[in-house]
Parts: sequence; C-alpha cells; structure tokens
Amino acid sequence: MLTEATVEEMFRSLISDPNRGEEAFDEAEDLLDEELRPESPLRHRLTMELEELREMASKK
Repeated sequence: MLTEATVEEMFRSLISDPNRGEEAFDEAEDLLDEELRPESPLRHRLTMELEELREMASKK
C-alpha cells in the first residue's frame, strides 16, 4: 500500500494533463479505490475533486 502523499502525487499527475480524457479519470478513480481505505479523508476529498473535474470536462 502506498502512502497518502504518494497517492496524492500520482493522482495530481494523472489529472494535470490539460488534454486528459476519460481514461485518465478512470485511472485516477482506480488509484483511489486500490490504494486508499474507504474511510480515508483524502480518498473522500480526491473523489469529490474527481467528480467535479469530470463534470467540467463533460460540459466542454
């Protein structure tokens, strides 16, 4: 299991590409599911952020 800092760094790397597609969102979601416990505050925060980014991308 990775540290929360490493997971957040990997998450930021996945979503930082301005040309990211749905695949990047799926990879980020898988990362959170696999590496963070369900009760993790970081998981909750990054999941909310991911949902917002998906919404913004779908409105383009």
